[in-house]
Amino acid sequence: MCGIVGFRQNSSSNIGMRACITQMKDTLYHRGPDAGDSWLDETMGLALGHRRLAILELSPAGAQPMHSNCGRYVVVFNGEIYNHLQLRQQLNQEGFLLEWKGHSDTETMLACFVAWGIEKTLQAMVGMFVIALWDKQTKLLTLAKDRMGEKPLYWGWQDDTLFFSSELKALKAHPTFKADIDRDSITLLLRHNCIPAPYSIYQGIKKLRPGYWLQLPLAELKTAKIAVPKAYWSFNTVVETGLENPFTGSPEQAVDILESALVETIGSQMQSDVPLGAFLSGGIDSSTVVALMQAQRERPIKTFTIGFEDEGYNEATHAKAVAKHIGTEHTELYITPKDALAVIPKLSSIYCEPFSDSSQIPTFLVSQLASEHVTVALSGDGGDELFGGYNRYLMAQQVWNKNRKLPRPMRRLASTTLTAFAPKSWDAMFTTLNPILPKRLRLSAPGDKAHKLAGVLNIDSEQDFYQSLTSHWQQPEKLVIGAKEPSTLISDINCWPKTDSFQHAMMAMDAQTYMTDDILVKVDRAAMANSLETRVPMLDHRIVELAWKMPLDYKIRNGEGKWLLKQVLFRHVPHQLIERPKMGFSLPLHDWLRGSLRDWAEALLDEKLLLQQGYFYPAPIRMMWTEHLSGKYNHQDQLWNILMFQAWLETQ
Repeated sequence: MCGIVGFRQNSSSNIGMRACITQMKDTLYHRGPDAGDSWLDETMGLALGHRRLAILELSPAGAQPMHSNCGRYVVVFNGEIYNHLQLRQQLNQEGFLLEWKGHSDTETMLACFVAWGIEKTLQAMVGMFVIALWDKQTKLLTLAKDRMGEKPLYWGWQDDTLFFSSELKALKAHPTFKADIDRDSITLLLRHNCIPAPYSIYQGIKKLRPGYWLQLPLAELKTAKIAVPKAYWSFNTVVETGLENPFTGSPEQAVDILESALVETIGSQMQSDVPLGAFLSGGIDSSTVVALMQAQRERPIKTFTIGFEDEGYNEATHAKAVAKHIGTEHTELYITPKDALAVIPKLSSIYCEPFSDSSQIPTFLVSQLASEHVTVALSGDGGDELFGGYNRYLMAQQVWNKNRKLPRPMRRLASTTLTAFAPKSWDAMFTTLNPILPKRLRLSAPGDKAHKLAGVLNIDSEQDFYQSLTSHWQQPEKLVIGAKEPSTLISDINCWPKTDSFQHAMMAMDAQTYMTDDILVKVDRAAMANSLETRVPMLDHRIVELAWKMPLDYKIRNGEGKWLLKQVLFRHVPHQLIERPKMGFSLPLHDWLRGSLRDWAEALLDEKLLLQQGYFYPAPIRMMWTEHLSGKYNHQDQLWNILMFQAWLETQ
């Protein structure tokens, strides 16, 4: 894993290119502490920079920027190509007999570009990556991103200067970079916890979307500045093709096929010349990945989890039991509120644009723990979106299908009833009834879920229902001064794939939005801040394509999600170690905001400060803060959105 950065400026500029690219790449030291170098084409005003975290081919033969053997191409690359040895074999079979300098995937990729061209190579590679490739012959700069968006890439023009990088902090190190805040993007942060691609917090800077590539003819500036990315792989096409050509075998055959595919994928992602391990929460996804990892190794693999003394947020005991059964070398660390709170001042630097998924804190801490023992860690992310794990998919069955049949007055009455009790009261009620409730009703945070349900009962369309469920602030334009909320994949119904059910539609949109813009960003930044590479085997595009061939009944069955994935796991781990309510990677943030974080939050939410800064209308924020402090309501998510922006703004 690495960090890449580059710029193109007018060749007549008096800015020293060498010093500038060095300064920019060194802001990414945490992404690549093992080495760093740069390459310049001063005639074109182009500079490429790279920081290296050596994983495969630890020798200088894997160093970047790397040149193709023919001398035509130079590349900086962040990621891993898991099938690169097979690509070498394919090149040999096609008559491209090459003398390899080492066994790095970067060298393989360059040889494929020479032999097959760029688009065919992108389609042939299996892995996670962002690429900046310079063609000296045609003067084309190509930027490309992996299919599911595991690795980050920002890019954009400011005047006649092109910028691109793995993180925004590198762009800010360029002396001409303009860090002008995009107010419209703040509305997206308030709705989604994050700023979804293609937007960023800065004007003129975009994120390259997953499965896209962009070619910039730098010798023709006017043409380069209007070039737009194009897709080499389409998630919506995968969804629609899979549903049109579904798997028709038996459930047992489906389990066999999925297990075989996961074993192959996980095996390919265990390639490493440095120590490797895995995150283990004890849940379905991470336990499946770890079980299939251990099945392929004779020695115990290393697994990591963090725990909390508060039982309501602690999964460490479950992870320990799973690790013992599988036989891993398990490391757990129980953290205190003080440990977690100590991470908060670092968040603005780690994420470099406002990001407010509070599970960023435990994700950083487990990455920090793992980095003390390994350089690569596999993660179980992706299982929920592919196999139907989120509660909202079940809600679609249980609520939406009934909701749309009920007259509006009845729905309004039900909504009023649900909100008549504060979330705290619902929590107390469920705690009392928990011993006699069926397993599917033993919810975490039932009060919050009840109020969220109340908010969607008056909605009439599936798209609005889904957007409401996935939104923190429902009308962010009313909070941000002078802003208009941009269109996104969720708000533009034309971006939704054609599916056979509302549940599948939500899963498809979650995979393209929440997973790529929130989860993968969270994991990448938290891990790379600790110089740890993470790999997500369930997001291998072949697993994604297989999952979309599986009928909905193989994913959500008898009121439970991830049925198919569970059947794979239960071949390795007993039911009783796994079956429990979904908890998520959460924190008692609501209590902290009323306690140890109260003074910090109060200072950032001060009405005079908000007015002085001029980004937010203070009144709705102050009202929500007051309600939260009263203990009657839990507004932690909405308040965390504001607080993370405010904390980030302080560092600008």
